[in-house]
Amino acid sequence: METEKPYILGTHIEELHRLGYQHQVWSSEARKAWEIAEFSYGQNILDLGSGPGFCSIELGYLVGDEGKVIAADMSRAFLDYLELLNKSYRLNIETRHGDFRNLDLPDNSLDGIYSRWALAWISNPEKLVEKLVRALKPGGVFVIQEYFDWSTFQTIPEFPELKNLISRILKSFKDQEGDIDVGRHMMSYFNNAGLEVISSRPLTKYAYPNEMNWYWPKTFLNVYPQLLVESGQLNASELQEALEAFDQLEYMEETVIFCPSMIEIIAVKP
Repeated sequence: METEKPYILGTHIEELHRLGYQHQVWSSEARKAWEIAEFSYGQNILDLGSGPGFCSIELGYLVGDEGKVIAADMSRAFLDYLELLNKSYRLNIETRHGDFRNLDLPDNSLDGIYSRWALAWISNPEKLVEKLVRALKPGGVFVIQEYFDWSTFQTIPEFPELKNLISRILKSFKDQEGDIDVGRHMMSYFNNAGLEVISSRPLTKYAYPNEMNWYWPKTFLNVYPQLLVESGQLNASELQEALEAFDQLEYMEETVIFCPSMIEIIAVKP
């Protein structure tokens, strides 16, 4: 896989594996959203911010031979991976590489749009939503799952070293283009674009040692902070101290991680 960094977390093999584990943690929530949205056989669905295509593959099976999935992503490397997988699966998946804001989609051509952790990384997502809504057919459904308040990420018991690391990570997110907490604005974006919200629900996860959810924040902390060290935003000794504190959590009683809070919003085009 080529080296590129349109993703804030990069597109190296460690990040590919982290995304794969992340999808296992969140796949049931994605499928529940698709059920509420009534995504089904024969539909044309846009997977916005598809990454390496873990959701695209599932959606490809869902829409079947008579439907199509458009997997759009800013990472050529991740789309290459998806295309390689799809040679084996032989699903009707079309990849689109580039800035989401430059997507060329005919009006009234999509039955559904699914987006998870994609809108947080671009400027002016409201304008993109307006453009994408034009591509939805009447009755088409737009599903988003985005962070609502990333600052809720915390551990019990609390370690100063970990708290410092989490705050530095959040600062690095806020220094990027976009809004990491874009989920708190999506209801108004949908309303302003003329969509009717039919469902919304908070998405929260608590993580306990040795449970599946635990390894979602753990794999993240083992990958992303190293990029901050490499860019000079974090001292290597600070990271080492924080990771050692995290390791201690796994062997302590009454340990819990409250993961960053998210929101799911599902809206239909009248």
